[in-house]
Parts: sequence; structure tokens; C-alpha cells
Amino acid sequence: MSVTRMPRETKQLLVSSIRQYLETELDKEIGELAGEQFLDYLMSELTPHIYNGAIDDARKLLEERMAAADDDLYALKKPLLNGRR
Repeated sequence: MSVTRMPRETKQLLVSSIRQYLETELDKEIGELAGEQFLDYLMSELTPHIYNGAIDDARKLLEERMAAADDDLYALKKPLLNGRR
């Protein structure tokens, strides 16, 4: 899976946040390019897991909605004479 493209402004904000975090929490200064490379690495590692989780969530929601639709359709059935379905 390829890394998802993001707007340049978003990437710059994330790189800035990463650089600030590393400096504050780990006392490690990195440049803009290193920050971009680190973000690209994180994205390539995390994106498949996040994407698959989102697909699982969407699938579960769709299954729930299909079950509800099935119940709604069943409720619309007309009774047959002599109790037959």
C-alpha cells in the first residue's frame, strides 16, 4: 500500500509537531528533511493498520445496517391466508 498523499500544509504541520515533540520529549533536534522522512516512515508503517481498522469499522456498520434493513423488510411482509408465509 502506498502512503496516502496529504496536502502540503498538513504535512508541514505534522513535521513541525514531530520536530517539536522530539526536541521537547527526547531532547533531540532534527531538521525539516529528517522530520519529513520520519513522517513518511511513520505513515508507511501506520497507514495499513489504521486503514484496515477503518475498513473493519465500516464493514461492521454496514452489517448492522443491513441487518436492520432486513428486519424492516421482514416487518413489511403481509400476512398470508391460513397463516402461511
